[in-house]
Amino acid sequence: MKTMVKTLLIVVALLCSTTYVWSQDNKDKQRMNRERLAHTQARHIAHEMALDEDVSEKFIQTYCNYQKELWALGPREGNRQSSKRNNAAAERKMKRRFEHSQKILDLRRKYYDKYSAFLSPMQIEQAYRLEHQMMKRLSGMNNAKHRNIRKGK
Repeated sequence: MKTMVKTLLIVVALLCSTTYVWSQDNKDKQRMNRERLAHTQARHIAHEMALDEDVSEKFIQTYCNYQKELWALGPREGNRQSSKRNNAAAERKMKRRFEHSQKILDLRRKYYDKYSAFLSPMQIEQAYRLEHQMMKRLSGMNNAKHRNIRKGK
């Protein structure tokens, strides 16, 4: 069982690393790979939660729809600092970040209600925890990769 989970995580990590290479060719391919990755993540979470087949399918479909809506919001604005910024520019930037954060919060509330139709609050919490762990692992791998690139390895 542990071997299968580790193998699935390695597959997810490989999909993430190859997504960058594939995205160089065509934007449509990137979208497909992103969707495929979301589907793989959803299957992994459903498997870890030991959901039955019907609930698992509902979860996977809902999770993929959530990811699509989240991607449609666009990336978060970076924290780059400019020495030529003034108070008005800083205030506009903060307001845009608040608006973006509010949109994400609204989306999370919307999908919490959708998940509530077929999952218990404990299961939803477990799904969020598993998703966070997976993203943390993937982010850690990407950070290590970028550190090695900067060091020239």
